[in-house]
Amino acid sequence: MRAIAAERLFDGTDFRAGVTVLIEDERIGAIVDTPPAGVVVEHAKLLVPGFIDLQVNGGGGVMFNAEPTPAGLARIAAAHAAAGTTSILATFITDDAARRAAAVAAIANALAARVPGLAGLHLEGPFISPQRPGIHRRSAIVTMTQADTASLAPGFPLLVTLAPECVAGGLIARLVAGGAVVFAGHTEAEPQRLAAAAGEGLSGCTHLWNAMPPFASRTPGPVGGAMSLAAAGTRLFAGLIADGHHVDAASLRATIALLGPDRAFLVSDAMATAACDCTSFELDGRQIRLVDGRLIDAAGTLAGAHLTMVEAARRARALRLATDGAILRMATATPAAAMRLGDRGRIAAGMRADLVALDAGWNVAAVWQGGRKLESNLRSV
Repeated sequence: MRAIAAERLFDGTDFRAGVTVLIEDERIGAIVDTPPAGVVVEHAKLLVPGFIDLQVNGGGGVMFNAEPTPAGLARIAAAHAAAGTTSILATFITDDAARRAAAVAAIANALAARVPGLAGLHLEGPFISPQRPGIHRRSAIVTMTQADTASLAPGFPLLVTLAPECVAGGLIARLVAGGAVVFAGHTEAEPQRLAAAAGEGLSGCTHLWNAMPPFASRTPGPVGGAMSLAAAGTRLFAGLIADGHHVDAASLRATIALLGPDRAFLVSDAMATAACDCTSFELDGRQIRLVDGRLIDAAGTLAGAHLTMVEAARRARALRLATDGAILRMATATPAAAMRLGDRGRIAAGMRADLVALDAGWNVAAVWQGGRKLESNLRSV
């Protein structure tokens, strides 16, 4: 048994003061006021659940699309873990069918090998709108078939981002029945189509506001659809990129205020440059460069984000997007709920011992993943 005494603890919902977390193997044994005699105690100023990121394209110099292998996944996950993100969905963006199959197989093999920090797969495309490709390769965008839905029931946590207006009625319901979580993204769906998709089981939006038409008075689009559903009581989950480049702070504040921190959550949309010193990489033959904090191609199109979850949380705090507790919830318990990862995102008995110690400035001081303290200089966080 090991123990971490926290001056303050955020358990995924609320703050507590002066408590000790007991760790037994990979799990949290209990939260007590005083540690048992004879137990070695470590100390934390602020102890929070390990961050959970549902949109990680890369990190540590590796892009998942470029290296869809267990080894590549291990390097990406390790880079983010050093920055406090103890669980990731490796995100594979629009590509051809053979490479998509390789990505699914790599995730399955990596999960079987228990690669630390890997929680599942996020397929962002190829079933998206060709009118809203963002940085995705337009030529690889395809229309979903019933055969596709059958192949997307792999038996592990899977998030599928698609454009509802480009998918035939009933296919979203088939995906959900097969165990996938389905979000709308890279889409021009108007509120009625988004509502119909929600009726089939669609439960969220990928990087709300981005790769979507603007929210306008007579064409509210998917942003207006999400807001309308929330006002009517059907609150979809919504990932938000809080890097200061993708979405204005006013739009982020409005989204969080309406959806609440139990539905709005932070994502990094991290690319290869995250959690490392590299400043460029190649994506589909295009050179992506880090310029003034933005990742862009030669045309100036945003290509994901140069961001980790702790950096997103610090940025959200600096912009005063929500209270400290709400921001931490949006980086831990809420993404866990969105992906039904029931054993993480909170600090409570029986949960995975994925924990992060933060200092007063929300810099990462220490990380425990599955009960094991990571040895790292944490220079990139």
